[in-house]
Amino acid sequence: MSPLRKFGQNTFVPTEFIQGAFSLAAWQTIFIILFLLISVTAISQENQIKTSDSLQAELLSVHSRQLREMEDVRIRDSFQRADLDKQITALKANEKSKRQELLKQIAAMNVRDSLRVDRLKRRIDSLKLVAKGFPVVLPPNDTLFFIFNKVGSFSPRERARAVSQRIKTLADELLFKADSLKLASTEQSVDIIYGEIIIVSITESDALWMSSTEEKLASDYKKVIGDSIISYQKETSLKTILIKVALAFLVIVVLVAIIMLISWIFRWTKRKIESQTGKLIKGIKIKDYELFDIPMEMKILFILNTMAKWLLVLMAVYISLPVLFGLFPWTKNFATILLAYFLDPLKAILRASWDYLPNLFTIIVIVVVFRFVLKGVRYIKYEIEKEVLRIPGFYPDLANPTYQIIRALIFAFMLVVIFPFLPGSKSPVFQGVSVFLGILFTFGSSGSLSNLIAGLVITYMRSFKVGDRVKVGEITGDVIEKAMLVTRVRTIKNEIISIPNSSILGSHLINYSSDARDRGLIIYTTITIGYDAPWRQVHQLMIDAALVTEFIEKEPSPFVLQTSLEDFYVSYQINAYTREPNLQATIYSKLHQNIQDKFNEAGVEIMSPHYKAHRDGNTTTIPSDYLPKDYKAPSFRISETEK
Repeated sequence: MSPLRKFGQNTFVPTEFIQGAFSLAAWQTIFIILFLLISVTAISQENQIKTSDSLQAELLSVHSRQLREMEDVRIRDSFQRADLDKQITALKANEKSKRQELLKQIAAMNVRDSLRVDRLKRRIDSLKLVAKGFPVVLPPNDTLFFIFNKVGSFSPRERARAVSQRIKTLADELLFKADSLKLASTEQSVDIIYGEIIIVSITESDALWMSSTEEKLASDYKKVIGDSIISYQKETSLKTILIKVALAFLVIVVLVAIIMLISWIFRWTKRKIESQTGKLIKGIKIKDYELFDIPMEMKILFILNTMAKWLLVLMAVYISLPVLFGLFPWTKNFATILLAYFLDPLKAILRASWDYLPNLFTIIVIVVVFRFVLKGVRYIKYEIEKEVLRIPGFYPDLANPTYQIIRALIFAFMLVVIFPFLPGSKSPVFQGVSVFLGILFTFGSSGSLSNLIAGLVITYMRSFKVGDRVKVGEITGDVIEKAMLVTRVRTIKNEIISIPNSSILGSHLINYSSDARDRGLIIYTTITIGYDAPWRQVHQLMIDAALVTEFIEKEPSPFVLQTSLEDFYVSYQINAYTREPNLQATIYSKLHQNIQDKFNEAGVEIMSPHYKAHRDGNTTTIPSDYLPKDYKAPSFRISETEK
């Protein structure tokens, strides 16, 4: 069977191809998607780390000189204070004045130190607005605390990485005890040590970053490190791993059961679809057009059924993967990432929808107001068309085109008002596309715009209306459609000709119907008769022929004009009134027939004397039906001249 089946008459839809793609490559697709998600996540995290590191380095470089100067002052003051303490200790009891002087110096140093700390705190507070700390983690993913400032030649990121590695080394020791973590104070920092290993040194800047003191912050970090290592060792113990493996196996079993249940449900729905053939499933028709027959409708329902089944299967797999990843500490980060891929866009959509509600209500109010305005304009149009409302100089047939123009202007103005409230209207991409479309419309529709303007001018000139018999250039026919761009004319040969409105406006137009109903249209034709025929008789014969012609009016009466006196004949033009301008071809044909009949009955030949100067020996041109039975062609007249 072909993988493509006809859809209606000219459309094709995939059937077995889609089902085969789902059945053969579903699981491979799932794993490929997961691999791509994990890869993209790893790359994006690495890029974020690099970006954050460079930003942090740039920010700290701006303030590094001031911070180093403050640190140098602190170190210098600490040495000086220690020296003053030694001097005070070495003083004798009777050297009170010297002691007072040294104590004043220490007090001044304390004041200077408090001012330095205050400046350092303000500097750090300004950095907090933009700076981002680097996490100290217990692999694979537990964040213990953050480091914001550098120490010596170590950047914040290098410090965080080194501290994380030391904590990981402690976590791998089977005999680790949290009580073995100690605090040791020095001149410059408070260190957290384990045995002889310094895990992390808490400086005064570290404490100020966290709005704390060195001793308190070190104590807090000591507790966090100890608790995290104990928790990590419990999670990675053999017993815990075996329990989590069992739970993972249980999750997989439940997932397989859910997939089997989904498959069973959709097999049941497929059978229900088959059972409704000819009952609920009768094909889809739009009026007299059969969009889908019964087999095609069933095929589409089967495809939708299969797509819904695999969508639910993918959702079940996607939801179960974070549960599986969350069981193990090494993959717990993947669970958070996978959930974020689903929840973050959902939150963004919901937040954007909620934020857009005021604009949506504004658009609804604007649309309602313009709708009532449009109803008012439409009511005025109907009143003018029914001639209940009369406006001097404004004709009822102009009501509808004027309404269409005003309607278009109202819609355009409404779009202008609504545009600022549309989502993304202020984005450069949206504005660029709008400008591009405007330029494209301007340069691509110059001819259409000229026809559109010509259509408006023709409408208000009221040169013709639908149904009129007109002649435009060499084209004669009845107007069957007046559009904004073209006018369509049906000729007497049933040819439909579309004439651009700009061509009509740029050339002359003859309207045979405009006054035909009220004053009548004069149709006319010319014949030539020799001078030997009495002109009064010719006039009467032509008038009689016009009066017996169908669709020619008796009043006003037909009349004859002698348009020229030539060398051998006279031109007679019959003029008659008709109120059926659309039947001109028929009227002219019957008029010509009646003229022939009337002239033949009267024995008057319709021919030019060019044919023969004399009738000697020649039969008349009148048909034999109109001649007497004893008619004979005249003989030649011969005369002799005397010599």
